[in-house]
Amino acid sequence: MNKREAFRTIVADVEKGDLAFPTSARVAMQVQQALNDPDCQIGTAVKLVQAEPLLAARVVSMANSVAFNRSGREVTDVKTAVTRLGFKTVRSLAAALVTRQMAGATGSASHQDLAARLWEHTTHVASLAHVIARRVTHVDPDTAMFAGIVHEVGGFYLLSRGDDFPGLLDGGFDEWMDSGETEVGRAVLKMLLVPEPVQQAVDAYFEGALEIPSSSLGDTLMLAEQLAPVRSPLHRCAGDEGASDVSASIDMILGEETLSSILAESAEEVRSLIAALKF
Repeated sequence: MNKREAFRTIVADVEKGDLAFPTSARVAMQVQQALNDPDCQIGTAVKLVQAEPLLAARVVSMANSVAFNRSGREVTDVKTAVTRLGFKTVRSLAAALVTRQMAGATGSASHQDLAARLWEHTTHVASLAHVIARRVTHVDPDTAMFAGIVHEVGGFYLLSRGDDFPGLLDGGFDEWMDSGETEVGRAVLKMLLVPEPVQQAVDAYFEGALEIPSSSLGDTLMLAEQLAPVRSPLHRCAGDEGASDVSASIDMILGEETLSSILAESAEEVRSLIAALKF
């Protein structure tokens, strides 16, 4: 089976709902689905989060991060943490657990290494997206962080299937894109019930058409991607030639407050978010 046929098979499997996840990822998906219900109660959300210890630990950790703990009062229980974060952020953390563990079952050491590096890249993009949304593009920061968490979900799922299709992950950026990484990503995003605006932002990221001045969710994701100090190990993004060029362009349109100064002021916040996303 060649790569094109392998990608078509994988997309067809996803569209049929034929996805295999670790138990903890399945629990996290149940949390996502429950929190999508506008009638979901705080007590229900807390019980679901507590059912997955790793997710519960990350929820408490995120609630104590600089980004969410402005008062300096430490949270020690899940209920208070969920209340402080809100359902949007808890849903993002559940998505983070699903995404990170998607490739966790692979037996290949090289694929595990790729997954670890891809997740490190993802945590930087998601954390930067949260800050850029709040300080630069003025879109919803929680949605921006969620978009950052899932923007490489196609890559994670392909890593999870790498052992089933030998040679699938060989080759560079152009071969990945030509072989249909974006189609796999779209299929997985739909299967995970990711909202359409986030799917559109991920599509915009793959297209790489950054608007200046930047004001959309897609722009937010692309800026975070281009400014992330840890690059994706799977492909070269359009901004690899130099994040400084992007930074200079934005600096010119922000007036007195430049992008570099915003990122410097927000460095501790970004570090705290990255740490909270370390599943």
